[in-house]
Amino acid sequence: MPREIKIGEKIIGAGRPAYVIAEIGINHNGSLETAKDMILSAKDTGADAVKFQKRTPELCVPKEQRNIMRETPWGYITYMEYREKVEFSESDYRKIDEFCKENEIDWFVSVWDENSVDFIERFAPVCYKLPSASLTDHDLLKKVRETGRPMIISTGMSTPEQIEDAVRVVGLDDLAILHSTSCYPCDPDELNLKVISTLKSKYDCPIGYSGHEVGLIPSVVAVGMGANIVERHFTLDRAMWGSDQAASVEPGGFRRLVKYIRVTEMALGDGVKCVYDSEKSSMKKLRKYL
Repeated sequence: MPREIKIGEKIIGAGRPAYVIAEIGINHNGSLETAKDMILSAKDTGADAVKFQKRTPELCVPKEQRNIMRETPWGYITYMEYREKVEFSESDYRKIDEFCKENEIDWFVSVWDENSVDFIERFAPVCYKLPSASLTDHDLLKKVRETGRPMIISTGMSTPEQIEDAVRVVGLDDLAILHSTSCYPCDPDELNLKVISTLKSKYDCPIGYSGHEVGLIPSVVAVGMGANIVERHFTLDRAMWGSDQAASVEPGGFRRLVKYIRVTEMALGDGVKCVYDSEKSSMKKLRKYL
């Protein structure tokens, strides 16, 4: 049997319902109240989990970018100040943790540095996500693996050799791999959904899809191709300020996405050809020879 992983109370793998992640990321723009509204909205759409991003700005922001000025909702400030304003504090994450538990939805984060792993560990997350940008950071991969928690790795802007190296570092146990293209938003001709099949044939673990396209169809097709996890950026309003908003899905669209995924799973069936009871009356009327 192919490997399965357990995230929270959900078993993920072949023949199981796709695990749908609403990535809040930094679309909350540093507002805890906005984050709570997004959690409730994601829960209402039928998403299985919400995901945030956790960085330690002094480790993740290159020195040459720290003093670059930019327009933000907080005024004309440095890039470093902006990165600090979109990071939640320990107190904020305590409230997020309590809120998600009250509303019975999984939450976890993408970690971008080793300090962030130590920070998030105090909340005993259901799993960790490694963003595409960190796939080649083997020290970070090892740090996350040492927690003993399930891992999801994204593979945007990565070569097959880099993916293979990352898998060699962490092993296949409690691992899921997501196909992704790191362009926001991504044109259809670069989505390359057939990579899902390529990864499934190579790695004995759940394979999923992290989509950055505009629209819903490719994410649904990904499930038809065997994706066990679907992750999409989530927002309350694509007109909100932020670099990820344009590649995000609003609540109405996300609700349709979850519905289409569940209908697709039902329609795929088991692959065994048979005559259904519902067909027998038509067969009796329409077949010349019985």
